[in-house]
Amino acid sequence: MREGKTPTPLHALLTRRDFLRLLLTSGGAVALSPMLNACSGAGIVGATETSPGLLDGLEGLDIAAFFEESFRRWFIRDPEILTSLSLADSYGVGDASLTDISDAYLRETQSLEAGVLDLLRGYDRASFSATQALTGDVYDWFLDDLVRGHPFLYDSYPVNPSILSVPYTLVLLFTVWHPLNNRQDADDYIARLSQIGTKMTQLIDGLRRRQERGVILPAVLIPTVKADIDMIGYDVPPSHPFYAAFADRLTGVSDDERQILLEQVTGQINEVVSPAYHELSAFLRAAQSVAPADVGVWQFSDGAAYYAQCLRHHTTTELTADEIHELGLQNVERIHAEMRPLFAELGYASEASIPDLLQQMEQSGGYYGGQEAVDAYEEAIRGAEALLPEAFDIFPEAEVIVVGGRAGDYYDPAPYDGSRPGIFYASIEGGTPQYGVKTLAYHEAVPGHHLQVMIGLEQTHLPTLHRNMQFSAFVEGWALYAERLMWELGVYADDPQGNLGRLRSEVYRAARLVVDTGIHAKRWTFDQATEYLAEAAGLAAGWASGEVARYSAVPAQAVSYYVGFQKILDLRRRAQEALGDRFDLKSFHRTVLQNGALPLSILESQVEASIARGG
Repeated sequence: MREGKTPTPLHALLTRRDFLRLLLTSGGAVALSPMLNACSGAGIVGATETSPGLLDGLEGLDIAAFFEESFRRWFIRDPEILTSLSLADSYGVGDASLTDISDAYLRETQSLEAGVLDLLRGYDRASFSATQALTGDVYDWFLDDLVRGHPFLYDSYPVNPSILSVPYTLVLLFTVWHPLNNRQDADDYIARLSQIGTKMTQLIDGLRRRQERGVILPAVLIPTVKADIDMIGYDVPPSHPFYAAFADRLTGVSDDERQILLEQVTGQINEVVSPAYHELSAFLRAAQSVAPADVGVWQFSDGAAYYAQCLRHHTTTELTADEIHELGLQNVERIHAEMRPLFAELGYASEASIPDLLQQMEQSGGYYGGQEAVDAYEEAIRGAEALLPEAFDIFPEAEVIVVGGRAGDYYDPAPYDGSRPGIFYASIEGGTPQYGVKTLAYHEAVPGHHLQVMIGLEQTHLPTLHRNMQFSAFVEGWALYAERLMWELGVYADDPQGNLGRLRSEVYRAARLVVDTGIHAKRWTFDQATEYLAEAAGLAAGWASGEVARYSAVPAQAVSYYVGFQKILDLRRRAQEALGDRFDLKSFHRTVLQNGALPLSILESQVEASIARGG
């Protein structure tokens, strides 16, 4: 959703890429559904021994086979994510099961993670090829990060007002991800509906365990969450989203089969789905009376340690909350100063506040409607592609196209089989502000997500686990860097309004550093955080409030964007200073992109090695 628009209930906005961006960039290739806030890890405090059978056959494998098999064993534990990636069949899991989020299953998952890490560290790294050594470093960071998160599982909010919430991921699963191309798909869909009661029982058990530790969703967030859950729980066929999606998407069956299957879906919704959502709603209603008035994980008994782990997990750095807070404050001030001359160039009053100036620009800057927006995004992307040879000598094979629709403003990568291009889904409902088109196109498509993600996925010499990992600080940091790079390449030379759109995007991300750390480390109130974000980024109050709700529920994820952006810029400056006239921008970009997404510490070592080789 774009800033300034009236917030829509989450279940009406959920898309495959919306969820996957948060999930896949939360620190690894995937994040198991029970983890949600992945800095909590997938394990339980006190589980120290490896469960029998989990590691059987892994010890003694050559490293290439170990990478593939150990990662496969971890990956298949989340069939919902495999469905979302269209990998359930190829991994032999199928689409008939929901992901287990019981306490026992989580203990077992933790045991697997710790055991695989121990085995990995037992290999002689001196025998690895250069590619294997890099993959080993990435895999070690990934597993070590999961294990570091194990003590904090019950510090997360598995039900919250963000896309990373169990009830909302179920909506995604049943309305978007699950294939419905034949009778088997339909039977699998119905089988999954029948398991929702068990899933909710497991979820509520996890909420009770958190409540015993004093971890309860803040009171200010519960009404929004409960309202969205009730919209699922109290809807009925044929308008119920699970029924409607099934009816709309099912193909490959006869009319008689369709009618029988629709009756079965109706039965599962009435007998299983609705009661399960009602039970969760009742739990939240009871929790409201004991929920804390404050937001922020500082309230937890181990809140400081938990937030430090969240920051490390999402930024892949050792930066502290104070350092990140100050980084945000400094850059918000800097960006505001860069904005004012551009507003003056457009003839706006110099004494007005930044929020007022941004509002004036939005009102007077013009909008694209419908196909006009699609065409404008296409033009921006094609213009960027024409400039790529000035800054790159590595390109993705997959193309990217723009598809307009009711929901959008996200990128969906091309599949492994190359059956379709990458797609930038553009939201064209309600008007598209002209000032933001270029920036969003560069961020989501070229030279942003499409360029970076597809170059990584197309590196077939890299093991599967390495190609799939999408560390948030790297992925989103690169997309912000892409916005700035296009400015450096001159695309805004005669477009002050477009340049202001770029700066607004940047200040929004910089302000999130201040707000997230303010909430979780400096004990800011919800209203204090909302007011700051609205003022700093020029957001409408309703949108700012929705953003603060997300930051309150998913600590540290929102800071990864700007930290990654700053790190890539810093590494480029270091390379320029060290190499002088030998610095080559194309070579730098190749170094950053050719090995897929990396933790920033490993990216830094790659750039340093490149500098040592002379660029």
